[in-house]
Amino acid sequence: MIEISHLVKKYGDHIAVNDLTLTVEPGKIYGFLGPNGAGKSTTMNIITGYLGATSGEVKINGFDIFAQPEEAKKCVGYLPEIPPLYVDMTVREYLNFVAELKKLEKGLRNKYVEEAMETTGITAQQSRLIRNLSKGYRQRVGFAQAVLGYPEIIILDEPTVGLDPKQIIEIRDLIKELGKNHTVILSSHILSEISAVCDHIFIISKGKLVAGDSTENLMKQMSGAQEIELLIKGDNAAVQETFTGIAEVEKCIPLEQKDEACVHLNLIAKPGMDIREQVFASCVNHGFVILQMNPVSKSLEDVFLELTEKEGTQKEVLPEKKLHFVKPYFGKESKEDGK
Repeated sequence: MIEISHLVKKYGDHIAVNDLTLTVEPGKIYGFLGPNGAGKSTTMNIITGYLGATSGEVKINGFDIFAQPEEAKKCVGYLPEIPPLYVDMTVREYLNFVAELKKLEKGLRNKYVEEAMETTGITAQQSRLIRNLSKGYRQRVGFAQAVLGYPEIIILDEPTVGLDPKQIIEIRDLIKELGKNHTVILSSHILSEISAVCDHIFIISKGKLVAGDSTENLMKQMSGAQEIELLIKGDNAAVQETFTGIAEVEKCIPLEQKDEACVHLNLIAKPGMDIREQVFASCVNHGFVILQMNPVSKSLEDVFLELTEKEGTQKEVLPEKKLHFVKPYFGKESKEDGK
């Protein structure tokens, strides 16, 4: 579990993360969705201990990332947007090196490396230099270092950037597979990537959390008043006059006509009203023929745009608080270092 409470990150007067509070429960695939510059990568870098915070708290499985970085980082595998690869190493050499950095038990390191390569589909590439791998395989090596040692939480920052369509599909499948055994968090500014693999979505704009729920629930919450699209056989003026006369109808919107003998329009109901029965009854009473009646539902893209556009463009200046610095963890300090 990850618990983020009132997290703030400032660069001078610029607020990259603005009082962010959220909880990541175990066993799901979470998506951080937001436009470029929304604060997604900054948040991920703070969660994983790569970056300090101006104020706020981050706990991973109960461990404070600022006060207990070693314990917290053991719970997390991280793939940044640019995989941290040493291109002059072979795949196996690199993963052995990462296993040492993670201080995995010596007797089990080879087993962990084998299983990470098998999970990410790179066993056949283990003797190749990383510099000679395709972009897709390099990304898989990045995934392998993240899952090495079975961390409970896998964090992926823009994992499909720069990949071709076939590679994107393969990486999506890999993320879904990882989600069976890990809690996965991935960030993206691409709607299709998030909706294709995630159970739960956090929408971030200008460093703030503007929504957090399942895809289905987000769309339900933003659906608002009932809206239906109609194609009616009848006189245009008579049809519009009839529908605007229905008390429960808030608005009648003419659409492009598909046929001269038909009327194409949308009806928006007043809040909390279902207008379908009244529409049917009015058509029967006036001799109109309903050729088409479809509910108009919002797409995830509509929800995303509506939520992010609600955020103002003004800057909010927050009071300065103590800056937390996170020391990178590369193993136990020596006595020499501790002086």
